[in-house]
Amino acid sequence: MHPGSVLPLAGAGLESGFRGVICVAFGSSDGTAGHETGGRPRLDLRFGSANPQALSDLKVVLGVTRVGARLVLAGPPADIHAAASLAAGCGLTDEEMTLLPDETGPRIIFCGHCHTRTKADQPIGSEVDCQGCGTTLFFTDHFSRRVGGYLGFSAHAEEAT
Repeated sequence: MHPGSVLPLAGAGLESGFRGVICVAFGSSDGTAGHETGGRPRLDLRFGSANPQALSDLKVVLGVTRVGARLVLAGPPADIHAAASLAAGCGLTDEEMTLLPDETGPRIIFCGHCHTRTKADQPIGSEVDCQGCGTTLFFTDHFSRRVGGYLGFSAHAEEAT
């Protein structure tokens, strides 16, 4: 087990066929604390960030759930979107997930030119340089759960001749 992640063991709420609500908090977020589950069983997980080990641990948890399970993700946008992308790959639909992003924290900008993901702390509507191709990207609130990021496109495309 990787430090900074808390993965429950069988008998502590993680049983094969789990159909309750999985509440996942990233970083210092406590955004899932008051989330109502409607009387359904609740499983709380906390990870420092959506690093590869944390996502692997979450995949293990999702692997023992059954149809009807719900997922609540809270924390920095980059972390919850990475986890939501993983969950979608595991078969969860948008309707089965609730995302509670912190207003601050890094976002992932997906370059429409070279497909590189760049982490940025700037607010929506800003420009950032792509870490892959170096293009200055402008990004809006157009978010893709499939790629887990905001779409970035050349900020100065009209100026190029």
